[in-house]
Amino acid sequence: MLICFTIWVEQIFVKSLYNVLSLQQNMELFLILAALLISFILVLITVPPIIRIARAKQLYEPFEERKIHTKIVPPLGGVAIFIAFVLSSIIATDGLSFDSLKYVIAAVIIMFFIGLKDDLLTISARKKFLVQVFAAILLIAMGDIRFTNLHGIFGIYDIGYLTSLTITLLAMIGIINAMNLIDGIDGLASGLTIVASVIFGVWFYMSGNYQLAIMSFALVGSVSGFFLYNVFGQTHKMFMGDTGSLIIGVLMSTLVIKFNQLNLVPDPVNLRSAPAFSLAVIIVPVIDTLRVMTIRMLNKKSPFSADNNHVHHRLLQLLPGSHLRVTLILVGSTLVMTGLAYILTLTLLSSTWQFFMIALFGVLCSFIPSVLLRLKKSKQSKLSAVSA
Repeated sequence: MLICFTIWVEQIFVKSLYNVLSLQQNMELFLILAALLISFILVLITVPPIIRIARAKQLYEPFEERKIHTKIVPPLGGVAIFIAFVLSSIIATDGLSFDSLKYVIAAVIIMFFIGLKDDLLTISARKKFLVQVFAAILLIAMGDIRFTNLHGIFGIYDIGYLTSLTITLLAMIGIINAMNLIDGIDGLASGLTIVASVIFGVWFYMSGNYQLAIMSFALVGSVSGFFLYNVFGQTHKMFMGDTGSLIIGVLMSTLVIKFNQLNLVPDPVNLRSAPAFSLAVIIVPVIDTLRVMTIRMLNKKSPFSADNNHVHHRLLQLLPGSHLRVTLILVGSTLVMTGLAYILTLTLLSSTWQFFMIALFGVLCSFIPSVLLRLKKSKQSKLSAVSA
């Protein structure tokens, strides 16, 4: 009788514990979905009044000959993204322990103001770079958001603080500028951000890092709302501007670093080579930035000089007028690269080889549009010669 009673009590205890844990997990999922929904709705609500203010005050992006847009459109989408992300992140993480969030939001605020000033008044690349460095150091030194281990790439694991600071700073500045430079056609920067944030957000949720999952999906919601206006908007069409791309850049660099750091902790969902996988997730902006800067330097130009050599410009020349199609091609490429990286994590290849293979494949793919464009022009020249 006593044994039966003990078993019954134990069953009740286990069931109660299971219900509590299930309720807790459901609550975390609810907060993640709340962050996604709140940020999405906030962007939908805030964009129309922002556009009305922009039109009333003539707050438009200065026209440049190299720009591929012919209409005058306010570049203030970053304002809506900023409002939506900050408010939804704070609301959804209320009651959760998330010490790094205040430093992330501080860095976002810094990026917001420097980006807004650049969108409306234009500032020098040097000043913008110094502010980026300041925001990155804030995250590294105060938020302790930094790489502490290279996961065995080139045989290196744990690294010292100065090495950690240097590598993290370079990675942050690189990702921030990569997201800034990839913002060249409708929907591209936002589309790539949505895919990357969903991938990281799902992994953070599966690994139990709910605060970072909330942050990821707050970004997904805010950028998704902007995507609708940017790609499909007519009356309320809006560009992201430097305000948006710089905010996205600093958030994406934070997610990449956190993803790599958390994969150091033993967990069933951890990947064997987090650096290769995270590179695949942001491969398009990173490789494209390295490619165009290398081309500029080989042509004895400043690596920061503007041109139309980006991969999206090349694809747009192959598919004239189809911004959405080009965006979908590059977003699809990201998904393919991420899938390849995941498959590689299941192999016995070392982290070095996985990282090298993803980087090499990304570089090779980045030149495909240029090669196809040359072939197209060569074919047109031959046809013109024959018809003449």
